[in-house]
Amino acid sequence: MKKYSFKNDYSEGAHPDILTKLVAVNLEQNIGYGEDVYTNQAKEFIKTACSNQDAAVHFVSGGTQANLIVISALLKPYESVIAAETGHVAVHETGAIESTGHKINTVKTKNGKLNSDAILAVLAAHIDEHMVKPKLVYISNSTELGTIYSKQELEAIAKTCKANDLLLFMDGARLGAALAAKTNDLTLAIISKLTDVFYIGGTKNGALLGEAIVINYPALQENFRFSLKQRGALLAKGRLLGIQFLTLFTDDLFFELAKQANHTAELLANELAVLGYDFYYEAVSNQLFLVLPNELIAELAKSYDFHIWEVVDETHSVIRLVTSWATTTEQIDGFVERLRC
Repeated sequence: MKKYSFKNDYSEGAHPDILTKLVAVNLEQNIGYGEDVYTNQAKEFIKTACSNQDAAVHFVSGGTQANLIVISALLKPYESVIAAETGHVAVHETGAIESTGHKINTVKTKNGKLNSDAILAVLAAHIDEHMVKPKLVYISNSTELGTIYSKQELEAIAKTCKANDLLLFMDGARLGAALAAKTNDLTLAIISKLTDVFYIGGTKNGALLGEAIVINYPALQENFRFSLKQRGALLAKGRLLGIQFLTLFTDDLFFELAKQANHTAELLANELAVLGYDFYYEAVSNQLFLVLPNELIAELAKSYDFHIWEVVDETHSVIRLVTSWATTTEQIDGFVERLRC
């Protein structure tokens, strides 16, 4: 029997509506490099969803590419990034940011989220031209630990950034899951207002691939396409990204898929709680971090794929379980039954 994967939320291909649309327009001839009618329409849909007609929207293939291009385009050579030590740019991007010459000033956090005190502490430690100059604050929502930012938290960070001439950049690889969380009080419009740049992740929310970078202020938008081209992100067949986001933002499909991923995660979390298992981090989105005995982990690994996140002690570890838009209740039930055996 083939293993079912809870390892990530991009194991499946794409939602059928996206494939249908791609096939329907496959033989049409279109302008290249993201200037086709579908991509332009997708951009307008996103700007409307963000309540920001002054925004500039650019599509790239993946999250690491989005992070690298945004950060390298916005910073001067001596400027650095402030990020949580668990942040994707600091841990899982093979030094992509550092390879562009920018240091990442990492901060320890309890839940993967930055706050104003942490940001100010980094600024206080960098006082002159013998050090890098912190310029950009990087946050992700949801975080790499599955936690989400509240409106109050984001407002506080934005206020700190503005007061200290810092740019605020939100990694939105799992933004759909964050916005679909039951405790969420943010919207795309609020995020667009409070951040300088953010992106909307499609790869982990039903698209074949793709992220939509939203640059909120005209002062940061000039010549961004040059950075896209230089970094290999200005695709000749850019319509393939635009068509996917056009589909995702038609009839709120993007949000419905995120709700489904969160719904199955919630079902799993509830069942695990009933069985008496502990969560290492708050379970609010589609990533669950579960503390289990190592012997049980080894047994589960015979039927399921998942990521062993962290060692707790000699006999226990944390595993990460991630649900996707395509995860079904039957798959959740099967995992729970396997735990009961």
